Amino acid sequence: MLPSWRNTPLEERKAILYRFGELLRDEQEDCAQTLTREMGKPIAQARNEIAGTLKRINFFLGAVDEVIHEQTIISTDEIREKICFEPLGVVANISAWNYPYFVGSNVYVPALLTGNTVLYKPSELALFSGKKVASLFAKAGLPDGVLQLVCGAGDVGTHLLNQDIQGVFFTGSVATGQKIAASVAPRFIRTEMELGGKDPAYVCNDVDIAKTAEMLADGAFYNAGQSCCAVERIYVHEAVFDAFLEAFCAVVRKYAMGDPRSEKTYLGPLARQSPLKFLSDQVADATAKGARVLLEGGVQSGKGWFFKPVVLTNVDHSMTIMREESFGPVIGIQKVRDDSEALKWMQDTTYGLTASVCTRDEQRAEKILSAMETGTVYWNACDRVSPFLPWTGRKNSGLGTTLSKLGLQSFVHVKAWHLRRA
Repeated sequence: MLPSWRNTPLEERKAILYRFGELLRDEQEDCAQTLTREMGKPIAQARNEIAGTLKRINFFLGAVDEVIHEQTIISTDEIREKICFEPLGVVANISAWNYPYFVGSNVYVPALLTGNTVLYKPSELALFSGKKVASLFAKAGLPDGVLQLVCGAGDVGTHLLNQDIQGVFFTGSVATGQKIAASVAPRFIRTEMELGGKDPAYVCNDVDIAKTAEMLADGAFYNAGQSCCAVERIYVHEAVFDAFLEAFCAVVRKYAMGDPRSEKTYLGPLARQSPLKFLSDQVADATAKGARVLLEGGVQSGKGWFFKPVVLTNVDHSMTIMREESFGPVIGIQKVRDDSEALKWMQDTTYGLTASVCTRDEQRAEKILSAMETGTVYWNACDRVSPFLPWTGRKNSGLGTTLSKLGLQSFVHVKAWHLRRA
């Protein structure tokens, strides 16, 4: 790493990151428009991402002092014990295309604040957004070489892992995460990754049906379902099942699909072509096994990479749509008898990112969510990330922590000092 950046006083590092945030705020419309053009995110949602990134930057700026401040544990006439925090070194930031500003800033902002240098590889599907980030850092006064932009596809990522790095932070698929983990394992470097999920939501029998349907539909189809923590399967108590289905479909029918540059558009095209077949295959598998199509959508022929939302019921866990990550605008809704059955199916997954319970009864929700092996749980909420709370997954959803004060600690080594006077 560059010793000069590691030795730069924290206040000077903070000043540069603060300036980066100011520049991002000044140019947020240009950033949002670029993001919309290159990956199809509706412009209103692209603006939301930039605004949310600014909040994360402000959080890290306010929290870093406390997290990496040297701590004296014991101090006597005989001995002093203290803890200090040192940067990892060179950090590889292999980012994602679906939320390039969110996912990237979860790494490069705390990494730079804590004195690391960064090899920043944006997704090849969001390359212009990645270049914009690098240019804003240059304008903010970040010294040359402290953040280096690495452009390319998977082969470039493989080459990046072979460099002299001390940490790798990756967001993407389980398969790629496994390859990265195997590649760097012999070096015992800091390795953290967020690998997505098959996030469940449970609708209890005491909910406000209209409000719950609106929330979960948005949780399932925001950004065309291309979110790591999107709602991907819904379980509904039999007492409200039919009413919920009707309300849910009514919400989805109102979603405007079209040109992502339009202010009225809620659903833009998918960012990649390959999921069109994958999602179609999931729907075909489900219907072949008895699922009923409540809302028929699918590939929109001759209209680019648009996939109209599909809502299925009569689903079960023999179907891939209830077991394998979809990462697109499809959803299966399953009827359950009670909380016990809901919990059984919610737990039946290889993933562990988030889980939601919708009910008026907080204790009921806590009982169910306490049993879930997931990094994040929601009561009457979903598809939500806060910079104040750790973002972490279990099982195939990954390992390590970003965001929150705990996430800041992911970018430092801890050194214990035993100081005895002669």
